[in-house]
Amino acid sequence: MAVKKEPQTMAQKILAAHSGRVNAVHGEILNASVDLVLGNDITMPLAIEEFRKIGAEKVFDAKKVVMVPDHFTPNKDIRSAAQCKVMREFAGQQEIENYFEIGQMGIEHALLPEKGLVLPGDLVVGADSHTCTYGALGAAATGVGSTDVAVAMATGKLWFMVPRTLKFIYKGKLDRWITGKDLILYTIGMIGVDGARYKAMEFTGPVIDGLSMDSRFAMANMAIEAGGKFGLFGVDDKTIDYVESKGKTGYTVYESDQDASFEKVYEIDCSGMGLQVAYPHLPENTRDAADAGDVAIDQVVIGSCTNGRMEDLRMAAEILKGRKTDRRIRTIVIPATQKIYLDALKEGLIEIFIESGCVVSTPTCGPCLGGHMGILAEGERAVATTNRNFVGRMGHPKSEVYLAGPAVAAASAVTGKISVPGEVIS
Repeated sequence: MAVKKEPQTMAQKILAAHSGRVNAVHGEILNASVDLVLGNDITMPLAIEEFRKIGAEKVFDAKKVVMVPDHFTPNKDIRSAAQCKVMREFAGQQEIENYFEIGQMGIEHALLPEKGLVLPGDLVVGADSHTCTYGALGAAATGVGSTDVAVAMATGKLWFMVPRTLKFIYKGKLDRWITGKDLILYTIGMIGVDGARYKAMEFTGPVIDGLSMDSRFAMANMAIEAGGKFGLFGVDDKTIDYVESKGKTGYTVYESDQDASFEKVYEIDCSGMGLQVAYPHLPENTRDAADAGDVAIDQVVIGSCTNGRMEDLRMAAEILKGRKTDRRIRTIVIPATQKIYLDALKEGLIEIFIESGCVVSTPTCGPCLGGHMGILAEGERAVATTNRNFVGRMGHPKSEVYLAGPAVAAASAVTGKISVPGEVIS
């Protein structure tokens, strides 16, 4: 007897399709085939160790395992060099096609879409919590532990509990300078860091339709900061243009059925929404940046897997052009990939940054996780376009990180305190 197809959300449809099922029921556990397995220089060495412990000899598909040393690279010390050596040797032994190191690498969650490695409808797992970034492409992508990555590398399969979905409808008109980073910070501030715990977050509405792909990546990236399992966008012409610009075809588009069951639907009026900043020590501690008051800072970081793309660099350069950063602070700009770095160079953005007093780094996660290239000392404060501001995230446990988008970060670099563009641009 044929199974009747039930109304399904995007998350349900993708999990069902990858499990050989007609329907995926909320709460049930499925064993699903994955399209891509990702690891970096922090998480992949442990996954390799576990891969060997379970007796695996070859990865399930050398084209579907991606390895990107990006957190402590270029290697900052002997230990990080050893971590990368483990990855490099394993990639050679396994003939991994998609191994990207110095000269080819970038921050993993900017690099994989840029390379066309993730397509709409894919199911992706990565040993990094911000793997949910690829939901901007209509893919179900999520972070898992290194042991899970080991199993996925060996078998091509992994278990998933089918999540319920929260639907977010963004209406109204965005003011100038506001990007996807502001929308997601506002959303996390509204529902809290556990407001979407093990839920799929589906981002929809006319404001979302108007967002660039760069802004969509930023929003999907931070779904995990609300506890989300997936951060999903529908596939539209912008998505298709982006994917096909990479020479990719043959993907499957999944859309939530109109009568699908959502756990909750949020409608958000974006008209009049201000630029957002998240105060220490949680991404939910958001408020309008214009109301920050006199919060002096010591460092600005513009980059990361959240906001190191061209939209971010162009916006920062527009504010910094012809202006000097405050000499009392360090301003660090990190293009997310080699291609983005080169494109920014060709557009003259790198020159703007250097002339304004910034330092420009090779692609690296670096300061985001307190790795290198911008560690904070005791008592120091940073405005960063990164995704987390937990205690000690960027250095000393008694330092502070304020999360913002590129406009606030660039304006703050000029004034030396948390600021909005209107304070430096008339």
